[in-house]
Amino acid sequence: MSLLTHPQARELTKSVRATVLVFKDPRSQELLSRIERLAPSEANALIIGETGTGKELVARHVHHLSRRSKAPFVAVNCGAFPESLVESELFGHEKGAFTGATSNKAGWFEAANGGTLFLDEIGDLPLNMQVKLLRVLQEREVVRLGSRTPIPIDVRLVAATNVNLADAVVAGHFREDLFYRLHVATIRLPPLRERPGDILPLAEFFVREHCQRLGYQSATLSPEAERKLLMHNWPGNIRELENAIHHALLVCRNQVVQPGDLQLAEMRVAAAPRPEALAHPVAAGEASLEAALNALYEKNLPDLYEHIEETIFRSAYRFCHGNQLQTGRLLGISRNIVRARLEKIGELESPGTRNGLLSAG
Repeated sequence: MSLLTHPQARELTKSVRATVLVFKDPRSQELLSRIERLAPSEANALIIGETGTGKELVARHVHHLSRRSKAPFVAVNCGAFPESLVESELFGHEKGAFTGATSNKAGWFEAANGGTLFLDEIGDLPLNMQVKLLRVLQEREVVRLGSRTPIPIDVRLVAATNVNLADAVVAGHFREDLFYRLHVATIRLPPLRERPGDILPLAEFFVREHCQRLGYQSATLSPEAERKLLMHNWPGNIRELENAIHHALLVCRNQVVQPGDLQLAEMRVAAAPRPEALAHPVAAGEASLEAALNALYEKNLPDLYEHIEETIFRSAYRFCHGNQLQTGRLLGISRNIVRARLEKIGELESPGTRNGLLSAG
């Protein structure tokens, strides 16, 4: 079984990012094989996967297996910067380029020169920055904000997204030419629910890791707890699993984690789950959704579409703990659309509520 861990795992305990990946499930082993084939090339790579699946870990492994492994690996979250600062952060700026620019500053492309630049959540990059990014990839040079002098760069770009960029292209949120420029080497990272063979190895790793951090004696998972972990749908993926194990170790007795110690959001355990539902959890979820919709159809409610759409926005917003940016990523739409819809349905009650949100990592 192969294992990848984040070098700053302990500093990321409150992040939504995954800090470890295992490759035990057959689908994960296929993924690892693909990574190992693509990594030595110089092609730009695009990693597609839900939040918490380990996209940065995959990007780091691609870098580690490439000829650039001794050069810098620089990770940047495109959604973490205000739109007004994105250009300066990526491409750098000269002294006096804007108010507050008191000295020359190299951008992330220059910082990663000779190595790999990882642009996480590239779907959040504003359209005007997408044009400039495309030009950098084509010309292999950057021009700092406030300067006219191009600076040659030698950088391999690895981008990641949790939204369908092809759909974003159709919707006009992402440039088609940039999409094809990034789509040279694509790595699709399956959600945890689609690689069930990784769940227990990950859980056992987190038990050992958090016991060590907490200064506890070694703990174990009861067979019933293991079954509960395998039954869960893991919408938060690996990060959700780590948080569940961490909490369970804090409350369990006699160093044995029982089902009641596992605090899993919206956990529904059927008395006798169908084998096909366990084998295809996504299909089972779609069947449940269709059944719920059919029940609404039978009621013949007025403005049914509006009702369903409002319910989707409310539930997604609450699932993301009131984070507009994360809600947009979850639904595959822009933050502006999320904000407008939340205002319309009265979910944003005040400017303080609207503006006091933190960008997700």
